[in-house]
Amino acid sequence: MFECFFPRPKVFFSSAIIWIVLSTVIWFWLGENIASLIGLSITESSEPIIGLKYFVTTKFIWFYIYYLLSTLIFASFWFKYSPHRWQYWSILGSSLIIFSTYFGVQVMVAINNWRRPFFDSIQSALGGESNIVSEDLYILMLIFAQIAFISLAVFVLTRFFVSHYIFRWRTAMNFYYTNHWQKLRNVEGAAQRVQEDTMRFASIMEGLGVSIIDAVMTLIAFLPVLLALSEYVTVLPIVGEIPAPLLNAAIFWSLFGTIFLAIVGIKLPGLEFRNQRVEASLRKELVYGEDDEERATPQTISQLFSNVRKNYFRLYFHYLYFNVARSFYLQADNIFSYLILIPTIVVGKITFGILQQILTAFSQVSNSFQYIVNAWPTIIELISIFKRLQTFEATLSGKSISKIEYNNDDDVLVEDNAEKE
Repeated sequence: MFECFFPRPKVFFSSAIIWIVLSTVIWFWLGENIASLIGLSITESSEPIIGLKYFVTTKFIWFYIYYLLSTLIFASFWFKYSPHRWQYWSILGSSLIIFSTYFGVQVMVAINNWRRPFFDSIQSALGGESNIVSEDLYILMLIFAQIAFISLAVFVLTRFFVSHYIFRWRTAMNFYYTNHWQKLRNVEGAAQRVQEDTMRFASIMEGLGVSIIDAVMTLIAFLPVLLALSEYVTVLPIVGEIPAPLLNAAIFWSLFGTIFLAIVGIKLPGLEFRNQRVEASLRKELVYGEDDEERATPQTISQLFSNVRKNYFRLYFHYLYFNVARSFYLQADNIFSYLILIPTIVVGKITFGILQQILTAFSQVSNSFQYIVNAWPTIIELISIFKRLQTFEATLSGKSISKIEYNNDDDVLVEDNAEKE
């Protein structure tokens, strides 16, 4: 799955993580000093910058240069150390996806900066203050339209590139498996694993991979924003005064939901995986029955379909309580941010614009921490596909196939098929 597209995957991903962490530390620790050495003066504005000027500040220009240099250094090393057929897509393409995702998150930060003056103006106008005129609101609406257009353009172009990126990954997997087809052809469901599983793996990674990068980048961008907004909130219900209340509340609530739903849905990945096996066994027998009249007899099909039915009924039961737990948590999540802000709202310590900023920033941070909560059903499907392709590849490496391949309900099924073949 990874070797076909990335150079020496274990070493590559380990080095990528180390390089990203190192580059990030250097950026926050020495970034301004390095910028001054090349003639760039980084000045922090005391007030949030509103509009497109946010993206062309000296700090942003320096970030563009720094990111490009970091990417070129890392890519040059791997181009020389371990040349790979797909290196431009896997290395430079991955870097471009990370950058465009981060830029998209910064667009959301720019929109959040816009919320305070706009909603404060709305509050003042509704309160009858005479210093708010129509032109002020029209100008703010125009600024929002400009930022929204940038957001739309970045989103569309990123999705277009990611679609091509993922299809190249699927192409690499397809040819990697077909080049070893003589060894793989006798594996149960080989054709399905090469055609359908690679397609599903690619399509899930297209959405899931970008969303996890987006979650990480959102945390990097919005954690400082939420921390700064915490100065307006000093007291939380029940717990009272604590440092950085908004940040601590977001972390607590998100970790609670993640751990809670991970425990509730712990059985689902294995059941999804076994579901693919029993479906593949039924399909395989039906395919054999097209050419051999002695295969796919009513008795055999009845037994195979019984396995399918049993696994689906178990899936339905486990998804029942999982969906109940997930729905209750997500519904509670809709009011949690308002709940913790009630003491601050009733004493009138914040304006309507600051309230909108806090709600947006809190939502962005908590949703990023809740990545597993929001994507758990998709993660379950990806795990089942990953296990199928992993056991498929075990044939090439000579490793023993995972025990889950021959687990519980599948034992009789596998043995029966083995005897027939």
